[in-house]
Amino acid sequence: QVQLVESGGGLVQAGGSLRLSCAASGSIFRGNVMGWYRQAPGKQRELVADITSGGRSNYADSVKGRFTISRDNAKNMVFLQMYSLKPEDTAVYYCNLRQSVVVVADYWGQGTQVTVSS
Repeated sequence: QVQLVESGGGLVQAGGSLRLSCAASGSIFRGNVMGWYRQAPGKQRELVADITSGGRSNYADSVKGRFTISRDNAKNMVFLQMYSLKPEDTAVYYCNLRQSVVVVADYWGQGTQVTVSS
């Protein structure tokens, strides 16, 4: 099993920065993809960014140029550095780990709240 724990959320003013962290533990295999999703009230959960174990990253258009995803494979951690935050970035941010060995398995953290005031 895999457990994910996020941290780093909080309240910031528009234009500010936050760094989210996620620590994974458990049965983690090579070749996994870790990412960040977010869900705002009344909206569906959406992908913010993800990154493969090889370092290949992908970003939602809305955050390109402002957010950077990175990971530390040795520590089984993934990070999301957020700059130039906007009120529309307000959401609960969830860490995700997906690994495919025999079957695809998705794991989710509990989420960390990010609130951006105008």
